[in-house]
Amino acid sequence: MARRLTYFILAGLVLGIVVGWALNAALHGGTPAGDAQLKTVAGYFSILTQVFLHLIKMIIAPLVLSTLIVGIAHMGDTSALGRVGLRAFAWFVSASLVSLTLGLILVRTFKPGVDLHLVAAGAADAKVDRAAFTLEKFVTHIFPESMVSALASNDILQIVVFSIFVGVAITAVGTPARPLVTALEALAKVVLQVTDYVMRFAPVAVFAAVTASIAERGPSILKTYGYFMGSFYAGLALLWALLVGACFLIVGRRTGLLVRYIRDPIVLAFSTASSEAAFPRTLEALERFGVPPRIASFVLPLGYSFNLDGSMMYMTFASIFIAEAYGVHLSLTQEILMLLTLMVTSKGVAGVPRASLVVITATLSQFNIPEAGILLVLAVDHFLDMGRSATNVVGNAVASTVVARWEGELETPAPIDVEPPHAPSHRPPLPAGAEERA
Repeated sequence: MARRLTYFILAGLVLGIVVGWALNAALHGGTPAGDAQLKTVAGYFSILTQVFLHLIKMIIAPLVLSTLIVGIAHMGDTSALGRVGLRAFAWFVSASLVSLTLGLILVRTFKPGVDLHLVAAGAADAKVDRAAFTLEKFVTHIFPESMVSALASNDILQIVVFSIFVGVAITAVGTPARPLVTALEALAKVVLQVTDYVMRFAPVAVFAAVTASIAERGPSILKTYGYFMGSFYAGLALLWALLVGACFLIVGRRTGLLVRYIRDPIVLAFSTASSEAAFPRTLEALERFGVPPRIASFVLPLGYSFNLDGSMMYMTFASIFIAEAYGVHLSLTQEILMLLTLMVTSKGVAGVPRASLVVITATLSQFNIPEAGILLVLAVDHFLDMGRSATNVVGNAVASTVVARWEGELETPAPIDVEPPHAPSHRPPLPAGAEERA
């Protein structure tokens, strides 16, 4: 089933390009009347995509909540939790710096924006709220005012914070909390079964998303910014090589198997341009690869807030591209400061609509780069988002695997061609120490 789903998703991607191109030609895209019709048609196709993404978002909150709390509860003690957390964050920070620096080097090498010679014509309404990224709001936003509100809004970072508190409390309570752990394990099994049902709709959603984009914007969108997109995807390929190479140095030859195990989540994230869409499948793939559930369920949700490697490379690429387009020269000191600014402001933005664009817009103003430049990347943002979403999946899968290896707990992988179970792997009982503390 997993392999067939991959083929169906790829077929939906190719068919979407063909149908979108045909619709654009048939309805005379590029003319006022044709563009109006195409916008309407694209809206109809987008309904299917939105339905799929809504179903995915329906799954995210209960899945993160249940798997993370249970994973922490099975850590055994707070020292293990702290150790895993520190190792995860050490990897996150290192990967972030590599992604941002690589993006800066490549965009300065390829210089995709130098020939545009644009002149700022005043502020543009990019429909992003930079106020959401002040230091005060960022820090206070991390801590939820209400568990219900965090779950209702699918705020992954707040759900993670709440889950950590509950998981640590369960560990401290011990035996009396065992029924709660059992209930949450059952919830995870049910949600993963629901995930299987939802994923069967993925090829249709992919077809609809690509058809809508090509039909409305025309095939020219694939070549207008071809050099910019090509440069960015070359950077992503190099970043993948670095991530996989670092994983190989730590994990060894099994790294090649990891890429095969996360093939489906990568394709799904790329096709839907959504890292969230791939979260349930990534969690399943990591557990089948041998990453213990207690580590995968802890590191992966954290990664969705703090380890967005593809998004961070994109932010560097887009920011410098816009600066080049407007002829804004940045010194090396300013570029380094920009990297640090992006690294800090990008943390915890998972779940924010067009989060990367929000962070980019906030950064542009700090370096006197015209904010109107954000409109340069809006037209191709969807296609760039496909690559960075897939890269986010790779980065978080590698992070989880590396942490499991550092903990000395990477288990024997399940056969790759066997139908994956729709539940977390067998989990060990609560440790004796936790029961005694009760």
